[in-house]
Amino acid sequence: MQSKGDKMQNCRLRLMRSLMTVLALCWLALAAQPVLAQAPKYPNRPIRIIVPVPPGGGVDLLARTIGAKMSDRLGVPVLIENRPGASAAIGTEMLAKAAPDGYTIMMGYTVHATNALFNPKLPYDTLKDFQPIAYVCYIPLVLVTPPALPANSVKELIALAKAKPGNLSYASGGAGAGAHLSGELFRYLAGVDVTHIPYKGNGPAITDLLGGQVSMLFDTITTSIPHIRAGKMKALAVTSRKRSSLTPELPTMIEAGLPDFEVSGWYMMLAPAGVPRDILSLLNAEVNVAIKDPAIGAKLASQGVEWEGGSPERAEQFLRSEMTRWGKIIKETGMKAD
Repeated sequence: MQSKGDKMQNCRLRLMRSLMTVLALCWLALAAQPVLAQAPKYPNRPIRIIVPVPPGGGVDLLARTIGAKMSDRLGVPVLIENRPGASAAIGTEMLAKAAPDGYTIMMGYTVHATNALFNPKLPYDTLKDFQPIAYVCYIPLVLVTPPALPANSVKELIALAKAKPGNLSYASGGAGAGAHLSGELFRYLAGVDVTHIPYKGNGPAITDLLGGQVSMLFDTITTSIPHIRAGKMKALAVTSRKRSSLTPELPTMIEAGLPDFEVSGWYMMLAPAGVPRDILSLLNAEVNVAIKDPAIGAKLASQGVEWEGGSPERAEQFLRSEMTRWGKIIKETGMKAD
């Protein structure tokens, strides 16, 4: 049986041990503070924007414009890396394999929603492997032909295609892109036989249209309008539901006699899945600031760009809705990724 003195001694020992434990924990907390304070703040090195098409098209233009604004505000270089091929799948796979640290992002476009619908064996999952940052904008497409093509309206173009089945061709920036979807929808709704000529982006497709190597192209109005105004392309109609303020004289494809023909090229900034929420929020804020900049907005709005913006959640909702919509159309029309 312990004496009163022993009990007091044991009490002192327990008190000392507790005090030592508290002191040790405080020391560890203080020791960790310099480490936490020295954690690098994002961003502290260059950010890379993958552009999955060649230079010269709408995707490239938007990425460079927004990237320049982000660089000015964030204080680090924002580098553009063009990685074309396989209907944007090459560049998109690079993004899927990139570290989810916010230093590699991508300017995606319409094909991001449709690639999986045409090719279920893609080396990535469209919904699981990516995190939308922001829905940037959409741009109406315009049906253009070389000036020498003997058709001055959609009706005349359809008549020409029916008179020469298989002789006319349409270019696109790759399977699943807006130009391809529009071309296939035109072929289906008009009941014509025209050949699809895919390129690695709209830039090369425009070059061959200007040279007369292809018969038609559904191009973003942004990149075609200078050629249209210069008389190097002939414009027949726009693909949006309403006429464009840039070309109010042009009918819509619906007005031209093809009901339910509505297609727009859209653009979305994407990151790999798993990017920390604070970094994702910062990137989203920077994209929104860029597209609301008066100088950028005025410049590109004058070229047909319709700005969107908003939260990552809104962008993801839009992406899912596009996959659902085009899944139904592709099934109904029997479109192929040729």
